[in-house]
Amino acid sequence: MRIDYRSPGRRVQLHRAVSKLGWGSRTQSWDLVRAGEIRVDGHVVTDPLAWVDLDRQRITRRGQAAGPVVPVVFALHKPAGVVTTRRDEHGRRTVYDLLPPDPPWVFPAGRLDADSEGLLILTNDAQLAVRLTEPAHRIPKTYRVTIKGSPTVQALSKLRHGIVLKDGPTRPAAVRVLRRHATVTVVEMRLTEGRNRQVRRMWHAVGHRVRRLVRVAIGALPLGDLLPGALRALDAADLKRLLQRQP
Repeated sequence: MRIDYRSPGRRVQLHRAVSKLGWGSRTQSWDLVRAGEIRVDGHVVTDPLAWVDLDRQRITRRGQAAGPVVPVVFALHKPAGVVTTRRDEHGRRTVYDLLPPDPPWVFPAGRLDADSEGLLILTNDAQLAVRLTEPAHRIPKTYRVTIKGSPTVQALSKLRHGIVLKDGPTRPAAVRVLRRHATVTVVEMRLTEGRNRQVRRMWHAVGHRVRRLVRVAIGALPLGDLLPGALRALDAADLKRLLQRQP
């Protein structure tokens, strides 16, 4: 089967089409295409970058057309030691182990590393996931961070103006000290981007090691009293708060 790789218009690449049809995140959809599970007009296509027309071509998975995508959005309190993946080669628990039996298909909108805790969104809505994770949308993520030692005024100022990391300068972060103890300090930190281990790397750059990291809010949606390992479905009011942007 010949696929048009040049057509602009309203066409999208196959892995994005598969995601839009509700079969997975873009990464998972890429894997589905590579595995030969996706057919376009009855023909197996294994190139995720092939251009397809969602309006005019029939796209199926294992011979089945996609049903209507009913948006599902959960808030999960991810505990420390749980990884934000479907499977883990080291045998650690994943966020999927925390879901109830026979859950609807969802994927994490963003990540928290294994040592971090707090609010994580699970959804089947690819567009919502993009809005929550792409820095251009400026959805703030708020963290309660326990660091070793006591940060100076100069260290806090550097964080508030942005830190130069190996992958480039960060955006300015909102930082305020909540409590100072003998050996540790608890601070609140708000970011509008989400690079890999960014909070930990920013504090390391100003001479402090993170002892504990909890994401306490996304947008204006707080973690609240959701217990570690628990999840709840979000309603329309929750979604409005979730998508509240940073000015």
